[in-house]
Amino acid sequence: MYEFNYNWNDPGSLSDLIGKTLVSVENTIDEIIFTVDDGTKYAMYHEQDCCEYVYIEDICGDLQDLVNTPILEAREDTNCGDTAPESDLYSYSYTWTFYNFRTIKGSVTIRWYGSSNGYYSESVSFHKIHELKGIKK
Repeated sequence: MYEFNYNWNDPGSLSDLIGKTLVSVENTIDEIIFTVDDGTKYAMYHEQDCCEYVYIEDICGDLQDLVNTPILEAREDTNCGDTAPESDLYSYSYTWTFYNFRTIKGSVTIRWYGSSNGYYSESVSFHKIHELKGIKK
């Protein structure tokens, strides 16, 4: 996981990636780092808090299909409040968030799952990042 500063005044949007060419997509288990060919970096992550848990549940497709070709589609879909999975019966609130990307090489869906007591956020953030030089967690 990289140590980085968020640019809160310019949080970034998935649509920022449309038409851009990524030079790398890095899955660090608890975040995805997107690096654009102009050097701009974005992070998809969730900052964990009490009484909630949000994580990358699945990646369908090959992240390398997003590299070295323009992003044609980048969208978020969510499925909030459906029946809880049997493995998570102690939480009150559930959110599945799907991030869908498409290039001419293929499609990738990154699925995040979040659960909580209903008071805490289960959302995923997408921010422009500024890496702190020389620091890696």
